Amino acid sequence: MTATSSGCFRYVQLSADEFRARLPEALAIYVTAMRYPDGTAEQRAPMWLTHALRAGWRCMAALDADDELLGIAYGYKGRAGQWWHEQVRQGLTRRSGVPEADRWLTDYFELTEIHVRPENQGKRIGEDLLRRLLDGVPSANVLLSTPEGTSRAWKLYRRLGFLDVLRDYHFTGDPRPFAILGRPLPLDAP
Repeated sequence: MTATSSGCFRYVQLSADEFRARLPEALAIYVTAMRYPDGTAEQRAPMWLTHALRAGWRCMAALDADDELLGIAYGYKGRAGQWWHEQVRQGLTRRSGVPEADRWLTDYFELTEIHVRPENQGKRIGEDLLRRLLDGVPSANVLLSTPEGTSRAWKLYRRLGFLDVLRDYHFTGDPRPFAILGRPLPLDAP
C-alpha cells in the first residue's frame, strides 16, 4: 500500500489482497452511490474479484482519518475477449465503423469503477482518485461507461476532457442507456 495525503483525506494504492479485504466496504459504497437495490453487492462481488486478476489492474482508495473507505476507483488494460470490450466494439462498429472502434479499443485502460460515498461527493475526492489512478498508465487512451443523464460524475468527466465515444448504448442485460466516454492519456495537469 502506498499513500499520499490531500486535505483530511488519504489516498492509497491498494494491492489485490488489500482490495479483496476491503471488498464489502467498497461494494457498499458502490450500491449506495449508484442507488442499486439490496443484493446487488453479492451479484457484483465475483466480477470485481475477477477484475483484480486482469493485466494492468490498479486500484486507488480514499480513506478518512479512521481508515474508513470514502471512495474507490479501479481499472485495468482493456483487451479483446473481455465482455465490456466486445460490447463496446460491437456498438462502435455498428454506429461508427471499424476504424473508429480500432481507434479507441486498440490501446486503452478501462476505468471500470469509480465511486465516492454520497455524503463525501463534491469534495474533489472523485477527481483525486481518478487522477491518481491514471497517473503513469501506459495506455494511449482511457475509456469508461456511465449511465446517461446529468450527474456529478458527468461533470467530472467533462471537466477532465472526456469525449463522447458512443452515446445511448444499451449493454446486454441492462435496460438503461449508457454513454461510453474516452480521452487520450495522460490527463492534463490540474
